[in-house]
Amino acid sequence: MNSTTMHGARSLTSVRRHYEVEKALAAQLREASKEQRRALYPALYDELLRLVPDHPLLHTQRTPESVARAVEYHIDMLRPFIDANTTFLEIGAGDCSLSLALAPRVKQLYAIDVSAEITSQMTLPPNFQLRISDGTSIPVPPGSVDMAFSNQLMEHLHPDDALEQLTQIFAALAPGGRYLCVTPNRLNGPHDVSRGFDTTATGLHLHEYTVSELAGIMKKAGFRRVQAYFTSGHLCISTAPAIALEGALACLPRSLQWTLASTRPLRKALGIKLIATK
Repeated sequence: MNSTTMHGARSLTSVRRHYEVEKALAAQLREASKEQRRALYPALYDELLRLVPDHPLLHTQRTPESVARAVEYHIDMLRPFIDANTTFLEIGAGDCSLSLALAPRVKQLYAIDVSAEITSQMTLPPNFQLRISDGTSIPVPPGSVDMAFSNQLMEHLHPDDALEQLTQIFAALAPGGRYLCVTPNRLNGPHDVSRGFDTTATGLHLHEYTVSELAGIMKKAGFRRVQAYFTSGHLCISTAPAIALEGALACLPRSLQWTLASTRPLRKALGIKLIATK
């Protein structure tokens, strides 16, 4: 893998500097105690942007059109699971563009993030509540949520915090409630800045998962059923085919495993979109 191609037009020197800074910050999180991580989650992301002034998050232009396309894609993904009677929860809501677009379509909406700054100047609809998390907490009434969603969040948690957050999501759901978790698959990663430098994620993707691993943790958290979700056709199917594919790839040398897992058909087959039902 070539770092220049993996990281766009930025120079190799610039990307390497970003990689070294992010890897050092991630090491702090990996080595921190549970109590220390609560303060570190938001603080280290602020520090990263301060130390890497050419970070893509600071310079990528999000046009209204690109934001609208992303929101519409996720609304279509979630369409089978929401209606006017749904209480919806988005974990890691960021700028809340998705949650704000969904609010008119649902009964009640909770958006969870580690910071309230992004929405501090916004006028929020009456059925919309922003709740602040310490990185893993889910501060909503127990048993109140019909549908929960997170996108590109799980990989940023310390692996020791994953079960705790999943347990709290489970507690937040009403009986029969569902959680859709979207996260990259480790077999065709890493998917953070360490791509091109390391064979596993060493940046702020603190742990990238396989379908098998994440489904197992979801079951441990109490979910009675975990299925793979394919947005094309809105199909929920058994995770068994993806887990079998992961098992077959695991028998191969790492370079061949990565090459095959990165092909378009296998990327789609291995892409982690898991629906967990309480």
